[in-house]
Amino acid sequence: MPRQAKAASSRRAMAALIGGALVLGATPILVRLTQTGPAAAGFWRLAFALPLLLLLGMGGRGGLNMGGLSPILLGAGVMFAFDLASWHYGIRFTSIANATVLPNLTPVLVTLAGWLFLRETPRRRFLIGMAAGVGGAVVMALANTGAGAPGARPHLGDALCASTAVWYGLYFLAVRRARADHSTLQVMTWSSLVGLPVLLAIALGLGENILPAKPWGWAALAGLGVAHVGGQGAIAWALGRLSAATAALVVLIQPVVAAAIAWWAFSEHLSLLQAMGGVLALGGVAFAQLTGDSGPPVKTAASRPWRPRG
Repeated sequence: MPRQAKAASSRRAMAALIGGALVLGATPILVRLTQTGPAAAGFWRLAFALPLLLLLGMGGRGGLNMGGLSPILLGAGVMFAFDLASWHYGIRFTSIANATVLPNLTPVLVTLAGWLFLRETPRRRFLIGMAAGVGGAVVMALANTGAGAPGARPHLGDALCASTAVWYGLYFLAVRRARADHSTLQVMTWSSLVGLPVLLAIALGLGENILPAKPWGWAALAGLGVAHVGGQGAIAWALGRLSAATAALVVLIQPVVAAAIAWWAFSEHLSLLQAMGGVLALGGVAFAQLTGDSGPPVKTAASRPWRPRG
């Protein structure tokens, strides 16, 4: 590829990466505006995303090719449903800043699991980044206390958002395995189809409001669906054209965007200690990812590195 064409392609990829991160940064705000229960918001998020995913699949070569529902795809869908339910509840109970920073510990947990269970030994630099990321997350959680702390139940919300990193880590490991036999679009579509009834069952079991009362609640739900496809899709496209090191740094603007919107929309102010913890957590995650220790690659037709949480 000529140098000028390559540079133009890199600029487009960077614009898509930043745009995708900005879109995903708005998703916690939309969850707050849905007027439904947290799990119900996840149900509608997937319900609005599915038609877009199917349209994208029909636009590919050979038309729509869903493939079969394998056990690994079934597991990925269930883990993704638990991930959305935990995260959406966490968004309701804690600050937007904490709700976006804590789940970004997932890459650290995935590599840690590979170290403990798959004997994939990480480098020393990764361990340093992991310690910084976990330490920063703890500081953020401890600093989010007191009468003026954002959220109805900050400690419970922080715990739920931290558990989201575990659920999303399990989802990522399942997707990593599924991508050996399925395309990204097939994985996203099947995960959504499986996650729909699981989230609806959780919402009904917990007695949540399923339907929003006002039109802007429906608009927020539709926005979640569009962000689910557009934000993740833009980032997935960009990651195939940029280095993993560049992407690992850029996508971490997502929590910054979310915190800025929450400050404007909900008057959620960060304390100095909380902000320092967030910087330490995100810096640790970025440092750990830049070591390249993300486990052995899976051979796929379109392999891609880590995606951000959103």
